[in-house]
Amino acid sequence: MSAFVTLSTFPVFPAARRRVPVAAGACLVSFTAFWLAQRAADVSMIDLMVYRAEGAAVRAGGDLYALRATAAHLQPTYPPFAALLFTPLTLPDTATLRTLATAGNLVLLLVFVRLSLRLAGRTRAESVWWVATAAVWCEPVWTTLRYGQVNLLLATAVLWDLTRHAAGGRDRWAGTGLGLAAAVKLTPALFAVFLLITGLVARLRGGDGEPWLRHARGAAVAFAGATLLAAAVLPHDSWRFWTDAVFRSDRVGHAEEAANQALRGVLARLLHTPDPGTAWAALAAVTAAAGLAVAVAAELRGIRAWAVCCCAVTALLVSPVSWTHHWVWCLPVVLVLWTRGRRAAALGTALVFCSYVPWWVPHGAARPELHQSGAQMTLSALYAAAAGLFLALARAATSLPGRRQESGVRQAVTKE
Repeated sequence: MSAFVTLSTFPVFPAARRRVPVAAGACLVSFTAFWLAQRAADVSMIDLMVYRAEGAAVRAGGDLYALRATAAHLQPTYPPFAALLFTPLTLPDTATLRTLATAGNLVLLLVFVRLSLRLAGRTRAESVWWVATAAVWCEPVWTTLRYGQVNLLLATAVLWDLTRHAAGGRDRWAGTGLGLAAAVKLTPALFAVFLLITGLVARLRGGDGEPWLRHARGAAVAFAGATLLAAAVLPHDSWRFWTDAVFRSDRVGHAEEAANQALRGVLARLLHTPDPGTAWAALAAVTAAAGLAVAVAAELRGIRAWAVCCCAVTALLVSPVSWTHHWVWCLPVVLVLWTRGRRAAALGTALVFCSYVPWWVPHGAARPELHQSGAQMTLSALYAAAAGLFLALARAATSLPGRRQESGVRQAVTKE
């Protein structure tokens, strides 16, 4: 996988040789402080423990979706293919597993930042280290590591797939990252839908939509292959998931929780109800159509950076549940805004995601989120508001007259 190369493969010139060690040193200090802060906070990595319990259930031949893991009695919510991938987590002891998970996520953060900068058209080597130095402290990244989540892994797989070649170019691996990410967690499947729609629209306009259609087919094949493998190994669990568990969003948690930054969570708090029902379904449908329309328009104009980020924030908005740690996509969003001259919007977005604002409002087992004041509802909707602002800015960027930009990684690289 060409994207997973040593970060030093950027062109390094004499001045850069002096800057890179400084930036890398600053990143090492930041990561060390972060590690110590997580240890001082005595983080439980509760989701990692659920993943481990799923892997143990697979190895023992147990009923995966009857599992209740940890003291919180959490239920498995991912497709069976994820549980297959979690089986190696049963091998190390708990302390070692937590250490490996933290180290692995920090490495993934570096790769994700590198790919995000590539998407934004930046190539200076020290940029990766400087961005990662700050990014590790933003709330979605902190919470991802606190819970031992897989968000950085999935986002990296998606971004690797969408930045390693030009838009849908001939590549036998095209779609693999998307398909496997969707087989672990369904939300990334919206990227394949985006590619499919782009290809169909390109054909309707008399162009060649095959590159995007081929990319979408690759994602579908990878998803189907992983899902069929899981069905062969775990037939009972696969049947139960695809006929029952996949339709039960209540397995994930309460919609109104402050940590749920999807539209469904915003509406649940706004309407003071645990089930916003048809109001959410209608709003999600409109948002999905609008977000995909902006993403497709950007892609067809060759502005893949806007297109990918639009698709990402749309997926987070329309998903039934998007916990704060799912919003690691704020990193490429901020970088795209910054490199496209929207400095105020970039700084504002960064402030929102580094402020830990969803946790400022009352939350807990008593469900105080159902009785929020107007100010509290505003504070607990800022992630969704930032996503809406980004879609509006992307729409403005794609509607501006001008020369068509080249797509994908063939975009002209901005020289810093």
